Amino acid sequence: MDNGASSYRRFLAGDDEGIVEIIRAYKDGLILYLNGYVKNIYIAEELTEDTFFRLITKKPVFSGKSSFKSWLYSIGRNVAVDYIRRNSKIVNTPIEDMEGYLSEQCSLEQSYIKEENKILVHKAISKLPTDYRNVLWLIYFDDFSVKEASQILKKSDRQMKNLIFRAKQALKNILERDEFIYEELR
Repeated sequence: MDNGASSYRRFLAGDDEGIVEIIRAYKDGLILYLNGYVKNIYIAEELTEDTFFRLITKKPVFSGKSSFKSWLYSIGRNVAVDYIRRNSKIVNTPIEDMEGYLSEQCSLEQSYIKEENKILVHKAISKLPTDYRNVLWLIYFDDFSVKEASQILKKSDRQMKNLIFRAKQALKNILERDEFIYEELR
């Protein structure tokens, strides 16, 4: 999707599926980003909708000077700043009411980050050789014991220990090369 630019060009040319792809790809991240400005996940969701509405109705020009994602997030930031300016005198929520919002926001952000981490790990695993991929999949994703996995892969205990060690090292190298550290691999 070359970071959304081609989908946006298709949308501008009349293909409504282009905007649907953009919304699917960037909605969750944009909500979390805008939540950093307004400190309320529900308002951030509304501002995200406003951002996409602005794309659909005003059809601003994407010059390509930055990545599509950066451009989209800057539009979202402008929407959030406009909202804050309009409502700066209205927001007087008691601190007791904010506790529930904060816990919901944290759990949403944590689940989003966890999901993103899973996607990155799955992509990295797909780059591994077949034996490494299989052993990691069986033990860490399908929850087989080492003994059960050794029976499935027809390997001795010693071979399994070596295979698991090498597979984890190879995965760790791929993830570090992509500047990602997955805590469960340590």
